[in-house]
Amino acid sequence: MKVEVDPKRCQGHTLCAMAAPTLFELSDIDGHATAVDADVPAHLADSAREAVRSCPEQAISAL
Repeated sequence: MKVEVDPKRCQGHTLCAMAAPTLFELSDIDGHATAVDADVPAHLADSAREAVRSCPEQAISAL
């Protein structure tokens, strides 16, 4: 599984980092998220899917 954050859609709600703190890094300036590593370890797949579901801007995709 891979996870990506669309920087144009992310508004810095930080819900993804609450759902999957090891998968996302937040900007100190505005809270916008980036994926730490596109490849998600199998044991974190459920957390990645929760991050996708929790994003109010639908800025995260998991493939």
